[in-house]
Amino acid sequence: MFTASGIGPFSGQSVHFRNIAPEPKEYALNRYDYEAHRHWGVIEKHLSQHEFMVGGQYSIVDMAFWGWARLVPVIMGTGEASWATYPEVKRLFDAVGARPAAQRAEALKGRHVFKTELDADARKLLYPQNERL
Repeated sequence: MFTASGIGPFSGQSVHFRNIAPEPKEYALNRYDYEAHRHWGVIEKHLSQHEFMVGGQYSIVDMAFWGWARLVPVIMGTGEASWATYPEVKRLFDAVGARPAAQRAEALKGRHVFKTELDADARKLLYPQNERL
């Protein structure tokens, strides 16, 4: 639940206000960036005392964690330097990423072509509410 109710929403909003939102956005970016760091800090502290997220063994919670942890450099806006702040998050991220199932999941994106350009058409589809502005 921590991932679904905290990590996901605050990390997603941090990315949105850092990269997508129109100006002014200082207040919103400050709020969500702070919360993203706070939530990842909770996980960092927990992982400093535990090998896995729950119960001392690999579980679905670690799988959910991995889906978001791969984006930490984007969420924090500092690229690969973000891992220096969260070495335990990086440790578990790497451990999960080394598993065969995670490698197969990661390979999926190489078999499909996804549009990555955030042009006017993409913005209109992703953010239809902005038509009201």
